[in-house]
Amino acid sequence: MKRFAQRTRQSGVTLLELMVVLAIIAIIASTAYPLYVQYIVRAKRAAGTSMLLQVADRQQQYFMDNKRYASTLENLGFSASPFMMNEEGKVVDASDPERVYSISLSDTSDTTYTATAEPQLQQADKDTKCANLTLTHTGEKGYSGSGPNCW
Repeated sequence: MKRFAQRTRQSGVTLLELMVVLAIIAIIASTAYPLYVQYIVRAKRAAGTSMLLQVADRQQQYFMDNKRYASTLENLGFSASPFMMNEEGKVVDASDPERVYSISLSDTSDTTYTATAEPQLQQADKDTKCANLTLTHTGEKGYSGSGPNCW
């Protein structure tokens, strides 16, 4: 009879222990997710700045060959002026849902130009810190937002 009188200890996880683990996971996720989103935004911005540098490189080559800067991106070998690009730096259609920047030329003359990368769709919503990125014929890098470290 003594065997039945002993209390048996239950094994498993209590509700309180489960709630503590869920609270810890929630705290970690609440700090990690915004950092992840900012990382993605910066990676897409890097693709935009890289494309602007490629445009500048082609402009320099065009200038050496023609003694003037190109007035359109098509003159530099791109498919359109302006054109859209995705996060991998590939030229995409203007209606592509994966486009992240619109690349255009402005203030063009024989001796000047400004290349602009304008964020599109989600990138425009999330990258308000830097917004439009610009690169001029003198190599001056700019942005229209209020944040630092956009280049």
